[in-house]
Formats: sequence, structure tokens, C-alpha cells
Amino acid sequence: MKQMLRMAAVCIGLLLVIALPVSAAEYGAPEITPKTTMKQLRENPSIKGSGLYTYVYIWERDCDLLRHSKDNDTMEQVIGTESVNSCVAGMNYLIETYNAGTQITYKLFSPEEIAQDASRDRAELYYFPAEQPGAKYAVVLSGNALFYSGEMRGGVSTAWELHQQGYAVFALRYRIGLDATDNAPLEDLGRAIQFITANAQQFGVQTEDYALVGYSSGGQIAGIFGGKELGYPNYGVPKPGALLLAYPINNFYETKPLYHVLLDTDALERRYYDYNISDCVDADYPPTYFWYGQDDILLIAFNYWQQGPALRKALETYGVPYKESVYRHAPHGVGIGEGTDAEGWVQEATAFWEEQCA
Repeated sequence: MKQMLRMAAVCIGLLLVIALPVSAAEYGAPEITPKTTMKQLRENPSIKGSGLYTYVYIWERDCDLLRHSKDNDTMEQVIGTESVNSCVAGMNYLIETYNAGTQITYKLFSPEEIAQDASRDRAELYYFPAEQPGAKYAVVLSGNALFYSGEMRGGVSTAWELHQQGYAVFALRYRIGLDATDNAPLEDLGRAIQFITANAQQFGVQTEDYALVGYSSGGQIAGIFGGKELGYPNYGVPKPGALLLAYPINNFYETKPLYHVLLDTDALERRYYDYNISDCVDADYPPTYFWYGQDDILLIAFNYWQQGPALRKALETYGVPYKESVYRHAPHGVGIGEGTDAEGWVQEATAFWEEQCA
């Protein structure tokens, strides 16, 4: 009964977010380039009308600082050279899709649910349809465990790469940072899969054999969702057909007590950040593709070189199909990885996905 009510709420939520028609005068042109500034991007009527969240953070690698993007920052500065071309192509496709009358943004919670918890208003799906109906779909979870997930750097760029291969894609804006209390990121992902499953005909997608694409901390969330204790069975949705994980955080180590104090002070139960991906693996775990770079300073800081092999060992122990790629040069946050050793990893990962779902 609880699951039926949850699914009913999802369908009601869809009716509440039907896009209003816009006039031709409100359409923007698909003229985004790497030199387009954030101000110009946000002033594009179609980007604005689509509802895509564009207030992202920039990791300044030369000084190792994180800062909010500014109006005069270009797309190349914000996204980085490794993903900007795919992100720009994805933005222009989004504009064309919106101009053709397709709704892009979907809220995952009803107004009543948002009234109970205002942070739920930040849980959104951004839809990139496939060219042909009946396609398999992927949900992209970008990283950044401190603020909001990188909808543009990871989501839009990956959506374009997967769209080029015939897939439908949903980039998920999920709650993280101080909003991640009480397993909120898993709730957002679970609700997203429920929503897509309930409206598969409208989206033109298959309900089975979907992929979760997770970057960094988004990879940790996807990995936990693939397990039974906190994952997909708790939301009454099909098991993922594959997990495609880019430089995933397997273990948050010393930050776990800090997370618990800040987010779930009074909770006695373990939360998603307390789990290693490798601890969630069993014989029924989804096939998993994962990769990382040898010069990934952040993963080294999280002691990945001790715990990373634990994921491989767990997958081997239970006989779960997997593929691991280790690149010499692929720093953390490179996304699509153009110009690094990881360039082309999306094609390699989707080949693995197709092989496992054949």
C-alpha cells in the first residue's frame, strides 16, 4: 500500500508540472559556444525557460580552491576543457528540444511534500530525449558532496555523449551538502526511477536495464543504490542494468563522523555516507564499470588506493561482471575527459552496459 501511494504521488507530481506553452518570442537560439559567458547562458530565453539549474561551482586547479561561478566566467572556465565541448553541444540540443515543445525539467516531489520539507524543491530531473522511442535510459548523478550536484559539468556533457549513442538521459539534481539528511540523495534517486518508470511511455524509454552514471560522490550514491540494504528494493523499482562509475568515492573515511554530526545528529541508524560501495556488493549486484586516474589527488586523499581495490575484490568474490579502467592521467573532476587518458571512457562504459544487457 505504501508503495502504491508513493507511485500515485509521482503521477500526481507529473500532472502538477506540465509545462506552460511559450511564444516564439521567448525562444532562444542554440548558439552556445565555449566562450559564452554564464550571464549570456542564463539570459538565453530557452535555457531560462527550460528550468535547468546553472548556478554551479568551479574548482580552481591552479590554487585548489572552490568558488561560485561568476557572470563573466565563460563556459570553458566553468566546465573545464575536458568536458566543455560535450556540455556546449548538450546545451544547444537542450535549447532545440525545448524550442520544439518538449518539457525539460521535472520536479520530483509534490507541492505538499515540498511544504513538509523545503529542500525537496531542489530535487529535479532534466530530460534529454533519445531520437527514437523505446530507447534505454540512463540517470546521471554528478559529484560535489559539499554543494549542489554539477548538473552542467557532469549532467549535460554526459547526456550529450549518451544521446549521441541513441540513449535517453535524465540528469538528476539531488540534495547534497546540508540537505542530505536522512538519506535524502537516495530518496531523490529512488523517486527519480519511480517517476521515469511510471511515465516511461511519455518519455519513450524502456523500464528495464537502465544505467546509473555516477561521478565521484555521485558514484558512491549510485553504488549504494545498486545494493539491497538501502538501494533499489526499498523503492519498488527494477534493478539497474549497469552501474557506470567515474572516479567513485568508495569510502568517506574520516569524514563519516563529521557528516553524522552535521546531518543526522540524533540518528542511531547508519546513513548512506557510512557505507562503502564494496560492502553493498552481493551475488545479485548490478554489473559495474568503474574507472579512475592514477594522478587523482582527491581519491588519494580519501585513501582510495587502499579501499579502491576492495570494490574489485568484492565484485570478483561474488562473481559480478565488472570492468575496471585505470588511467595514468585523469585528474578528479574531468568528466568526459577530453584531452586526458580517459577520453572515450563513455563509449567504453556503454559497450560494457550493452554487453551485460544483451
